[in-house]
Amino acid sequence: MNASVLLISASVYFVAAYFIYGRFLKKTFGVEPKNPTPAHTEQDGIDFVPTPAPVLFGHHFASIAGAGPIVGPVMAAIYGWVPGLLWILLGCVFIGAMHDFAALFLSVRSKGRSIAYVIEHEIGYAGREIFLFFCLACLVLVVTVFTLMVAQGFLANPAVASSSILFIVMAPMLGIALQRKVLTLLEGSLVFVPLLFLCIWIGTVLPFDITLFIPDKATALKVWVFVLLYYAFIASTLPVWILLQPRDYLNSYLLYAMIAVGVAGVLTYRPTLVMPAVDLSASHGSLIPGVFPLLFVTIACGACSGFHALVASGTSSKQVASEKHVLPIGYGGMLVEGGLAVLALISVAYMGMPEFKEMLTGPAKVPAQIAFAKGLANFATALHIDYNIAFNFISLAISAFILTSLDTATRLARFVFQEIILPQETPEDQTTKHQKTTNAKGWRTFLGNRWVTTLLIVLCAVHLCLSGEGMTIWPVFGASNQLLAALTLLCITLWLLRNKRPALFAMLPFAFMMLISVWALIALVIEKYHAKNWILVGVSVLLLLLAFELVFLAVKALWKHKK
Repeated sequence: MNASVLLISASVYFVAAYFIYGRFLKKTFGVEPKNPTPAHTEQDGIDFVPTPAPVLFGHHFASIAGAGPIVGPVMAAIYGWVPGLLWILLGCVFIGAMHDFAALFLSVRSKGRSIAYVIEHEIGYAGREIFLFFCLACLVLVVTVFTLMVAQGFLANPAVASSSILFIVMAPMLGIALQRKVLTLLEGSLVFVPLLFLCIWIGTVLPFDITLFIPDKATALKVWVFVLLYYAFIASTLPVWILLQPRDYLNSYLLYAMIAVGVAGVLTYRPTLVMPAVDLSASHGSLIPGVFPLLFVTIACGACSGFHALVASGTSSKQVASEKHVLPIGYGGMLVEGGLAVLALISVAYMGMPEFKEMLTGPAKVPAQIAFAKGLANFATALHIDYNIAFNFISLAISAFILTSLDTATRLARFVFQEIILPQETPEDQTTKHQKTTNAKGWRTFLGNRWVTTLLIVLCAVHLCLSGEGMTIWPVFGASNQLLAALTLLCITLWLLRNKRPALFAMLPFAFMMLISVWALIALVIEKYHAKNWILVGVSVLLLLLAFELVFLAVKALWKHKK
């Protein structure tokens, strides 16, 4: 099959889904542009800030994307290109994008509160706390591993370090210029987007190689860990419009450019998909337990990811200026990510399976994101772009987005921690998380302070980075991330049922994601039990118990509501 035909067909499919299924979601949930959003009613200049849709889309898209929609599809190609493609096309439209849209909508309707507060309203305070602890554990793990990934990337490619530092320095200039209305968004974009690409060129010319000052690579890695987590601390505590928002907005242009180069390259190069449509050799010739359930936890971003709900109901919902922006940001952002996932699949599917396996597992094995960069760089040669230039640009763009996910995850962990320490709501106490934290007394005031909360999270990440425990626990993240998506879909289903709206379109994805994630966790427990990896066994069992407890509370609440 010709990859250009596949890419065009997938693009048409995603556009049609936006207008057809997106319209159904708007009608079912009751999007009302006239309703005031939390960005206006709770505006504080720090977290609650009304934001133009293009800027918020860039921030949201950069935060949910990272390397996820690239790494997952590339790794899943080990089963052939058809299983991954079907999961991306069906999962993205009917599960992942709906999940993101609903999480953003419910948070906006809940005064910027997270999905956990919706859970409290549906199944009680205990359910909220269980869900929040689940989220916090996932986020601290994300902060830890992404810190290590970025630090290793800075060591391996010093040009990425130079460009990233320049991005961070430049972003506040745009943020202040827009906030003080020195520049309009169009003017700011015309000035700073070209400067963004100039920073990439400067980075390649003047790479910042820390090993010139610290020859020992282990020590150099630790230095980068401390620097990156210090940056994450600052980015999480500063007002969102100063650093996080403008940096993510500018970085989104890197991804747009990378996607544009990839799409143009595929349409011009017209590669043929040589990889087998289905290859079950990786799972010993069986669909079970290979493709089911591992495919569905390998490809998360690009199809369905629980992390997206934390972004949607954590940072994005506090910046939505109008409810009419919920569909393009929540649903549309995920569809674009699905398109990127299809492109990632094509980037390796033009190779034969032996060549692909040799690239990922052979003596000269490369990470999945590098395999993606090699594929797109090869396609770019059809556009008369030098292979090395294209490869370096794509590699820089991917590294920049991992850094974006790092600072967003730190800020989200701060929100979650603040919510955990808040008392149970009563009907007479329907204030927002921000107001309740501000008005809290005693130890809650101290721990709820954004500086103290962020410091505690960063210190946990430092310990996990330096002790190696973060990478030890990381294998459980794929299944736990999909379990988080299942629990969010459970919350969405309960909200729809309570409001007497059609719920089957959310209930069926919940059942599927719950089955897949629990199945994957049980398989992981069995595997690690035989390997005597007691840490992973313990963490997996704990996650399963928390999930089952939430489902029990949900069933109990449904029964009570029915009676």
